[in-house]
Amino acid sequence: MWTVQEIATQLEIPTSTAYRTVRELARVSMLEPVIDGYFRLGAAFVEFDRRTRMTDPLVQLGMPMLPDLVQQAGIPCVAVLARLYGDTVMCVADARSQGVRVQTSYERGRPRPLTRGATSKAILAQLPARRLSRLLPSTDPDFRNELNLIRKNGYCITRGEVDAGRVGIAVPVPVAEQGLVASLSVVVDADSLNEDVERRLVLLLVSLAAILKEKLARGVVAALAPATRLQ
Repeated sequence: MWTVQEIATQLEIPTSTAYRTVRELARVSMLEPVIDGYFRLGAAFVEFDRRTRMTDPLVQLGMPMLPDLVQQAGIPCVAVLARLYGDTVMCVADARSQGVRVQTSYERGRPRPLTRGATSKAILAQLPARRLSRLLPSTDPDFRNELNLIRKNGYCITRGEVDAGRVGIAVPVPVAEQGLVASLSVVVDADSLNEDVERRLVLLLVSLAAILKEKLARGVVAALAPATRLQ
């Protein structure tokens, strides 16, 4: 919760501007008054989350695949579907093994760094050089070489880059027709992995990502079909 003065201080804007902004945000339920002049996020965010889940094709088509991914993984894990979000990577859907909670910093709706973790790197590796340069103007050559290797191999594995003791395995999900730059990944305990399990998880992710990409591409065709018939 925040007061108007706290909001103004944090955003480094005049208090009068903060009052006008808060009043307008409260009018559309993006903020709601609490007590003693404090405000908190309003119910509009819950509504927007629901609308996103109902209308975002990546979430609509990808989210139902995540429980199957967790089950087929055969070891405790978290399945993550993420996309590029401004200058961050955001998890838009996830699923966890039942009964065993694998801790991970990738949670739905939480922006994560661009340059750390398999989930993020599998997304960065898809970007054209010009866009990558805009996002990461001072990237060192070793990191760019790493992205090139991810692009060549079609998957990324990182160990402890985001959460200690965790391994991330991710594959890209590029769908140019929808302007999507996404990744599908699993996060597992390092102790659960050996070379055979790692290889199996990579193949599983590659297979499911190909299915998801095909579904997304078909969704674009279906959306355009009525307009095509009218021409």
